[in-house]
Amino acid sequence: MLEFTKMHSLGNDFVMLNDVRRVLDLSTHQIQRIADRHRGIGCDQVIVAQPGREGVDFYMRVFNADGTEVGQCGNGARCLGRYLVEQGLSERRTISIGTTTTRLELKVGPDWQVKVQMSTPAFAPAEVPFDAERDELIHSVDVGGESVAVAVASVGNPHAVIQVEDLEQAPVGRWGPAIETHSRFPEGANVGFLQVFDRDRVALRVWERGVGETQACGSGACAAMAVAHRQGLVGDRVAVELPGGTAIVSWMGRGAISLEGPAITVFQGRIDLESG
Repeated sequence: MLEFTKMHSLGNDFVMLNDVRRVLDLSTHQIQRIADRHRGIGCDQVIVAQPGREGVDFYMRVFNADGTEVGQCGNGARCLGRYLVEQGLSERRTISIGTTTTRLELKVGPDWQVKVQMSTPAFAPAEVPFDAERDELIHSVDVGGESVAVAVASVGNPHAVIQVEDLEQAPVGRWGPAIETHSRFPEGANVGFLQVFDRDRVALRVWERGVGETQACGSGACAAMAVAHRQGLVGDRVAVELPGGTAIVSWMGRGAISLEGPAITVFQGRIDLESG
């Protein structure tokens, strides 16, 4: 039986697993079973806590619902901060986390608001990665014969950001999966649909790589804010309204970008991965 904790941030939900003793060896099928909302626990991502290495307090592995491992997850990292404190794995509330692609710093507040300092946003196509000859603010991507204006960024994972006039009418279900698997994104992409209201407030829907549309995406919120900031559309601190709630993203145009919002524990339990 595998013990787990179910958590969410703004509706972006996770199954948290403790592998600090390095005893877990989960298969892709088992990850998919955990994430299955009908036959398993149900989640957008499975987050695995491991002991620190290379100068960090803990290491975080992130698996999408389809079983693929990805480089990082902003909301998942913030939930991990609360999880580590609640499980007695960390006595400190400022915690450094390593992933396969980046290093994060978490600050767990007394009200379980958790702030994560992410990596510095990267826009150069080779760093995203995205197939383009030049680093431009906007790239044109062919989607089923339509030319779609896309900004690209990486905050430890690849993002495509599309600015729209009306978020409710945005073709998330049509363009999202097409751009996620587009040949110009060799590692796939998280696809954000961004509506800018003013310099302090935007709204965002995200089609996540390997998951589909989610209630919230922390790295997507950071990527969208960074893209908008780079274009001079927003200030240094922005409320990002997502279907599941509002996150605060702060960035001054250089250095690390930060994400702040709630981390909620839903329930704990055990699952038998050998049955069903």
